[in-house]
Amino acid sequence: MRKFLTLGAAFTVLFGISTAQAADGWGIAGEKVVRWDAKVVDILCELSGDCPANCGDGKRQLGLLKDDGTLWPVVKNNDPFVGGVDDLIQFCGKKITADGLEIHNAKMNIFQLQFKRLAPDGKWSRANWFTKNWAKRNGAEDGSGWIWEDKTVQELIAKDGVLGVPGMKPKE
Repeated sequence: MRKFLTLGAAFTVLFGISTAQAADGWGIAGEKVVRWDAKVVDILCELSGDCPANCGDGKRQLGLLKDDGTLWPVVKNNDPFVGGVDDLIQFCGKKITADGLEIHNAKMNIFQLQFKRLAPDGKWSRANWFTKNWAKRNGAEDGSGWIWEDKTVQELIAKDGVLGVPGMKPKE
Protein backbone atom coordinates (compact mmCIF):
# COMPACT_ATOMS: atom_id res chain seq x y z
CA MET A 1 0.00 0.00 0.00
CA ARG A 2 2.81 2.41 0.90
CA LYS A 3 4.47 1.75 -2.50
CA PHE A 4 1.20 2.51 -4.27
CA LEU A 5 0.76 5.83 -2.42
CA THR A 6 4.38 6.83 -3.08
CA LEU A 7 4.04 6.01 -6.78
CA GLY A 8 0.80 8.00 -6.96
CA ALA A 9 2.43 11.04 -5.34
CA ALA A 10 5.44 10.81 -7.67
CA PHE A 11 3.14 10.56 -10.71
CA THR A 12 1.25 13.67 -9.59
CA VAL A 13 4.46 15.68 -9.11
CA LEU A 14 6.10 14.51 -12.36
CA PHE A 15 3.09 14.98 -14.61
CA GLY A 16 1.55 18.01 -12.91
CA ILE A 17 -1.84 16.44 -12.34
CA SER A 18 -4.05 18.75 -10.33
CA THR A 19 -4.83 17.48 -6.87
CA ALA A 20 -7.66 20.00 -6.42
CA GLN A 21 -10.95 18.33 -5.72
CA ALA A 22 -13.41 18.67 -8.56
CA ALA A 23 -16.72 20.37 -7.90
CA ASP A 24 -19.35 18.46 -5.97
CA GLY A 25 -22.67 17.86 -7.66
CA TRP A 26 -25.82 18.74 -5.72
CA GLY A 27 -28.34 16.69 -7.67
CA ILE A 28 -30.01 19.88 -8.96
CA ALA A 29 -32.11 19.49 -12.10
CA GLY A 30 -30.06 20.74 -15.05
CA GLU A 31 -26.70 20.71 -13.23
CA LYS A 32 -23.47 19.82 -14.97
CA VAL A 33 -20.08 19.54 -13.19
CA VAL A 34 -17.59 21.57 -15.25
CA ARG A 35 -14.15 23.13 -15.29
CA TRP A 36 -13.41 25.83 -17.84
CA ASP A 37 -11.48 29.07 -18.39
CA ALA A 38 -13.25 32.44 -18.47
CA LYS A 39 -12.60 36.13 -17.88
CA VAL A 40 -13.90 37.69 -14.64
CA VAL A 41 -16.19 40.60 -15.57
CA ASP A 42 -18.61 43.12 -14.08
CA ILE A 43 -22.00 41.86 -15.31
CA LEU A 44 -23.58 45.33 -15.51
CA CYS A 45 -20.58 46.56 -17.51
CA GLU A 46 -20.99 43.72 -20.00
CA LEU A 47 -24.71 44.35 -20.41
CA SER A 48 -24.89 48.15 -20.35
CA GLY A 49 -21.43 49.56 -21.09
CA ASP A 50 -21.35 51.27 -17.64
CA CYS A 51 -17.85 50.13 -16.64
CA PRO A 52 -16.26 51.60 -13.50
CA ALA A 53 -12.64 50.71 -12.68
CA ASN A 54 -11.85 47.38 -11.02
CA CYS A 55 -15.27 45.86 -11.70
CA GLY A 56 -16.93 48.40 -9.39
CA ASP A 57 -14.56 47.70 -6.46
CA GLY A 58 -16.72 44.88 -5.11
CA LYS A 59 -20.03 46.75 -5.19
CA ARG A 60 -21.36 45.01 -8.32
CA GLN A 61 -22.14 41.42 -9.20
CA LEU A 62 -19.42 39.61 -11.11
CA GLY A 63 -19.67 36.96 -13.76
CA LEU A 64 -17.55 34.80 -16.01
CA LEU A 65 -17.27 35.55 -19.73
CA LYS A 66 -16.21 32.57 -21.80
CA ASP A 67 -14.29 32.90 -25.08
CA ASP A 68 -17.44 31.91 -27.00
CA GLY A 69 -19.22 35.02 -25.61
CA THR A 70 -21.32 33.18 -23.03
CA LEU A 71 -21.80 35.23 -19.85
CA TRP A 72 -22.34 33.20 -16.68
CA PRO A 73 -23.66 34.95 -13.56
CA VAL A 74 -21.82 33.52 -10.54
CA VAL A 75 -23.63 32.36 -7.42
CA LYS A 76 -22.24 30.60 -4.40
CA ASN A 77 -23.37 27.32 -2.94
CA ASN A 78 -21.36 27.33 0.29
CA ASP A 79 -22.80 30.68 1.36
CA PRO A 80 -26.54 31.10 0.82
CA PHE A 81 -27.74 34.29 -0.89
CA VAL A 82 -24.31 35.64 -1.84
CA GLY A 83 -22.58 36.14 -5.14
CA GLY A 84 -18.97 35.45 -6.02
CA VAL A 85 -17.60 38.98 -5.56
CA ASP A 86 -15.36 38.20 -2.57
CA ASP A 87 -13.81 35.27 -4.43
CA LEU A 88 -13.50 36.95 -7.83
CA ILE A 89 -12.73 40.67 -7.32
CA GLN A 90 -8.98 40.04 -7.20
CA PHE A 91 -9.26 38.54 -10.71
CA CYS A 92 -11.21 41.44 -12.29
CA GLY A 93 -10.44 41.48 -16.02
CA LYS A 94 -8.26 38.36 -15.79
CA LYS A 95 -8.83 34.85 -17.05
CA ILE A 96 -9.37 32.17 -14.42
CA THR A 97 -10.02 28.46 -14.43
CA ALA A 98 -13.37 27.97 -12.72
CA ASP A 99 -14.52 24.66 -11.26
CA GLY A 100 -18.16 24.31 -10.32
CA LEU A 101 -21.65 23.58 -11.52
CA GLU A 102 -23.41 24.95 -14.56
CA ILE A 103 -27.11 25.05 -13.76
CA HIS A 104 -29.12 25.02 -16.97
CA ASN A 105 -32.64 26.36 -16.57
CA ALA A 106 -35.11 27.59 -19.18
CA LYS A 107 -35.39 30.97 -17.40
CA MET A 108 -31.73 31.60 -16.52
CA ASN A 109 -28.46 29.71 -16.51
CA ILE A 110 -26.13 30.26 -13.54
CA PHE A 111 -22.72 29.05 -12.41
CA GLN A 112 -22.10 27.81 -8.86
CA LEU A 113 -18.42 28.51 -8.23
CA GLN A 114 -16.64 26.02 -5.96
CA PHE A 115 -12.91 26.34 -6.84
CA LYS A 116 -10.89 28.85 -8.83
CA ARG A 117 -7.35 29.67 -9.93
CA LEU A 118 -5.62 32.17 -12.19
CA ALA A 119 -5.48 30.53 -15.63
CA PRO A 120 -3.76 28.53 -16.80
CA ASP A 121 -1.87 27.15 -13.82
CA GLY A 122 -2.35 29.30 -10.72
CA LYS A 123 -2.84 27.82 -7.27
CA TRP A 124 -6.29 26.34 -6.64
CA SER A 125 -8.39 27.82 -3.85
CA ARG A 126 -11.89 27.20 -2.57
CA ALA A 127 -14.54 29.77 -3.32
CA ASN A 128 -15.40 30.47 0.31
CA TRP A 129 -14.24 34.01 1.05
CA PHE A 130 -17.59 35.69 1.66
CA THR A 131 -18.15 34.48 5.23
CA LYS A 132 -14.49 35.04 6.16
CA ASN A 133 -14.58 38.60 4.84
CA TRP A 134 -18.00 39.29 6.38
CA ALA A 135 -16.74 38.13 9.80
CA LYS A 136 -13.66 40.35 9.49
CA ARG A 137 -15.73 43.40 8.45
CA ASN A 138 -18.27 42.87 11.24
CA GLY A 139 -15.98 41.80 14.10
CA ALA A 140 -17.57 38.35 14.28
CA GLU A 141 -15.79 35.17 15.30
CA ASP A 142 -16.89 33.44 12.11
CA GLY A 143 -19.43 34.24 9.44
CA SER A 144 -21.48 31.05 9.61
CA GLY A 145 -24.63 32.83 10.81
CA TRP A 146 -24.05 35.98 8.81
CA ILE A 147 -27.51 36.14 7.29
CA TRP A 148 -29.20 36.50 10.70
CA GLU A 149 -26.51 38.79 12.15
CA ASP A 150 -26.09 41.23 9.25
CA LYS A 151 -27.47 44.69 10.12
CA THR A 152 -28.82 45.29 6.62
CA VAL A 153 -30.62 41.93 6.62
CA GLN A 154 -32.02 42.61 10.11
CA GLU A 155 -33.35 46.01 8.98
CA LEU A 156 -35.01 44.46 5.92
CA ILE A 157 -36.59 41.67 7.99
CA ALA A 158 -37.88 44.21 10.53
CA LYS A 159 -39.36 46.29 7.71
CA ASP A 160 -40.62 43.63 5.29
CA GLY A 161 -40.59 40.33 7.22
CA VAL A 162 -38.77 37.14 6.23
CA LEU A 163 -38.77 36.71 2.43
CA GLY A 164 -40.69 39.99 2.12
CA VAL A 165 -43.70 38.67 4.03
CA PRO A 166 -44.65 41.27 6.66
CA GLY A 167 -44.96 39.83 10.16
CA MET A 168 -43.03 36.62 9.34
CA LYS A 169 -40.16 36.08 11.77
CA PRO A 170 -37.09 33.80 11.41
CA LYS A 171 -37.11 30.48 13.30
CA GLU A 172 -35.39 30.62 16.67
